[in-house]
Amino acid sequence: MRRKFFVLSVAALLAAFGTMAQSPAPIIVPAATDSTPAPENAQKDADDAVITAAIALLQELKAQNEQTIKKQQATLEALDQLQKDADQIRIFSKRG
Repeated sequence: MRRKFFVLSVAALLAAFGTMAQSPAPIIVPAATDSTPAPENAQKDADDAVITAAIALLQELKAQNEQTIKKQQATLEALDQLQKDADQIRIFSKRG
């Protein structure tokens, strides 16, 4: 009984010392920046340009998605027609 208690206490002490021995998390210091404030109009213009470019990209992606959907719809209709034709062939082959 004492041996188990001794072994467990030694294991707990080793675990405690192991956690203390770990190095602390590194401290990250941000880079020094210019203390003069940037003009608000330039920032606003840049933001507007980014938003305009993003909208244009989204519209292009939307157009591409619509084309893809049209192709998929055409393929689906062709597959449906093939399925109907295959069903008709099965029906006629059973009669014959």
